[in-house]
Amino acid sequence: MEDVLEVYLRPRNSKMPLVCLDEASKQLVAETRKSIAVEPGKPKRVDAEYRRCGTASVFMMNAPLEGERYVRVRQRRTRQDFAEVIRHLCDELYPEAEKIVLVMDNLNTHNTASLYEAFEPAEAWRLAEKLEIHYTPKHGSWLNMAEIELSILSRQCMKDYFESIEQLTIAIAAWERLRNRNKIGIDWQFTTADARIKLRKLYPTI
Repeated sequence: MEDVLEVYLRPRNSKMPLVCLDEASKQLVAETRKSIAVEPGKPKRVDAEYRRCGTASVFMMNAPLEGERYVRVRQRRTRQDFAEVIRHLCDELYPEAEKIVLVMDNLNTHNTASLYEAFEPAEAWRLAEKLEIHYTPKHGSWLNMAEIELSILSRQCMKDYFESIEQLTIAIAAWERLRNRNKIGIDWQFTTADARIKLRKLYPTI
């Protein structure tokens, strides 16, 4: 826990950008009856019945010190999908970075082993060497700022029905562009000193 909090205290460094990564599942559904559009004094009305259209995985990469976030929608949540997201992070989002300081939880796919399963060893090593990974503790995923950003995304953008990955991707891309244009960051207040007082029961007793 203190490891992650220490990372959040580091000053902004363009050569070592801080990125928080998290993912969530989104159920794709279609309306079985056409909804009634918004009218003056009346909200949009949607029938409770719907048709399932599968699921999608939403990967959030949040750079809180930059006021930027990048979301990638994948069809599945596998080691291959995670590895592709990491390659996108390293080669397209931060190609000039010496290291990417990556905060994420201990999900079974969130490790460098996924890179070796998805790519040739030399490529997996190249990507792994560009990452400085910091894991949130078990039951402490709330320390990951990407989880906050995913919650905002869910409330502001993903409450509607989406029956395809393409529809979901278009909506999320518009949301991402707006927040990035406005450079909306996260005002993180929780410190190591707070943790030692408020979460002292989680510390080992010697």
